[in-house]
Amino acid sequence: MVVFLRIVLVLLVVTAVGCTSNQGRGTFADASRQYTITEIGRIHAKAQESSGLENATTQGDLWTHADGGNTARLYRITRQGDLLQTLDLEPLQNIDWESLAQDEEHRLYVGDFGNNKNKRRNLRVYRLSGPEFRQVDTIIFNYPDQRVFPPRKAQRNFDCEAFYYHQDSLYLFTKNRGNSGIVKQYVLPAQPGRHTARLADSLALPTWVTAADISPDGHRVALLGEGQVYQFERLPGRRLFDGLKTTIPLAKSGQAEALVFINDRDFIFSNEKGALYQAVYHP
Repeated sequence: MVVFLRIVLVLLVVTAVGCTSNQGRGTFADASRQYTITEIGRIHAKAQESSGLENATTQGDLWTHADGGNTARLYRITRQGDLLQTLDLEPLQNIDWESLAQDEEHRLYVGDFGNNKNKRRNLRVYRLSGPEFRQVDTIIFNYPDQRVFPPRKAQRNFDCEAFYYHQDSLYLFTKNRGNSGIVKQYVLPAQPGRHTARLADSLALPTWVTAADISPDGHRVALLGEGQVYQFERLPGRRLFDGLKTTIPLAKSGQAEALVFINDRDFIFSNEKGALYQAVYHP
């Protein structure tokens, strides 16, 4: 009986969070006048279909990787897209690598959680550390509110292409393939092992979310959508989507796939054809 009541309580909490309304949570202000966006380069052909970006060195180099179905490799590139280094990570498999993150110890996290058909049961994040990132730890996880693989088409909201690391946790954002228009935020411990993700927040957005990052000072989060970047100011003790919201239009940038902050305000993003863009903030 106690176990049954616990299960009911978990279901009630998940349902309440998952059905969060936008009402009373503020609207998005247009921040287009505060940013200048320019194309700065094109990713080397080997690393095209870039799906993740992360800072590699203090000199401004970047890590990237190709989308699912490609080889298990990391590429270090300049901000202009020139190839500097290739790291072969076999025997790892690139089932559907979608995003990169990094912690304070400069360990890299590779999100192998692309789930287009919402039927995967082997979702995982690889944590890479040591010289040449040869030490690999695996974070295996599941979603607490998925019980059918796959769900009905209208309920398919378990694909993910976006996450970031912050204070010992990984924050994941869904790419909604159903009809609700809701992006869900899940939280995972950034520790090897098997975990059930915690559903932390949700919000209606008009586009898919294909990348996410948090600024180095931890004050803002950017979500990359089709033709837009959505930014959220983080408020102590509040859910992410309660914060001040702004949107930055990305005119003629194509289908954007990856984003990384290079300082507390400016960021770089790429599209599926390998073009690199920089967004520079000016008050």
